[in-house]
Amino acid sequence: MAPNKVLVVGASGVVGLHALRQFAARPEFDVVGLARRPVPVPGAALVAVDLADRDATAAAVAGIGGITHVVYAALFEKPGLVPGWYEHDQMQRNLDMFVHLLDPVLAQGTLQHITLLQGAKAYGGHVEPMRVPGLERSPRHPHENFYWLQEDHLLAAQQGASWAFTILRPQIIFGEAFGSNMNAIPAYGVYASVLRHDGEPLHYPGEGSFVTEAVDADLLARVIGWAATADAARDETFNVTNGDVFVLENLWPAIADAFGMEVGDKRPTSLAAEMPKRQDTWAAVVERFGLRSPVDLERFVGQSFIYADLISGLGRPAGSQPSLLSTIKLRQAGFADCVDTELMFRRLIASLQDQRHLPPRVW
Repeated sequence: MAPNKVLVVGASGVVGLHALRQFAARPEFDVVGLARRPVPVPGAALVAVDLADRDATAAAVAGIGGITHVVYAALFEKPGLVPGWYEHDQMQRNLDMFVHLLDPVLAQGTLQHITLLQGAKAYGGHVEPMRVPGLERSPRHPHENFYWLQEDHLLAAQQGASWAFTILRPQIIFGEAFGSNMNAIPAYGVYASVLRHDGEPLHYPGEGSFVTEAVDADLLARVIGWAATADAARDETFNVTNGDVFVLENLWPAIADAFGMEVGDKRPTSLAAEMPKRQDTWAAVVERFGLRSPVDLERFVGQSFIYADLISGLGRPAGSQPSLLSTIKLRQAGFADCVDTELMFRRLIASLQDQRHLPPRVW
């Protein structure tokens, strides 16, 4: 038995899935993934539970036992994605889920460290232009957000305790998870597939050119793995980005090449509005190539068509201030890894092609 047991909560999401893989490769950890619909990962045990159910969550935690580390990456989003960011019942639901999980874990008395995921919305860029760059030492932005509710519960629970926490604030995350609310890789994959099926090049669906930052889910998983045992991460908050910036339109030729396509025209298109209409085309692509992905677009993409629209700038006012985060604090604490965002897109797309979740590069 390994000396540590890590519980990855929200293990089927884009953060949780990559974190589960990260810890499963480390022999000093026994690894358990918890989610409503867990995804098998070699080396990890899986537990299915709905965190909204307090009693079921307490029973699941008791059945695991001996938990030394927690990665809390669970997230509840309402249909429509963006409106829920401002609604109290969604904030309360996310707080309740966190409390239902944390309280029985603490009752075991074995916890050493918990990692809590927040995000760039901590700096209020979704409610007003944010101060650039976002700095962890800045005063808490005065807007209502479940981040603050969860963090306050965490801080109150830690009073007088010996365990530590780390809060991570990643920028736009890209990874391999399916059915996610905020992972644009499957969304781009479906968009490319239906255009190619129609004999079209890969038209750019966005509008405007604005600078932003990405986070490779594998890089974020490495940060999570580092934070679990690093003294420099104890009771600290860190922004996380790949380390570069990007303009999606400028990367579009590389993304098109990764899909084996030519770049088309600039055609502002809401993927959230148009791609559900192409369900039959996606089903035909899945059948043609014997893909392992769900035929049902919602199961494959979740609400990430909406997220992809946001990333491509649809509806964004011209000249909008970018939301950029400083990662100086993370580097000074000892985590200096970084990722080239263009190469990240190429690698993630190629990985899903190799796993037959997306059509091959060459048709």
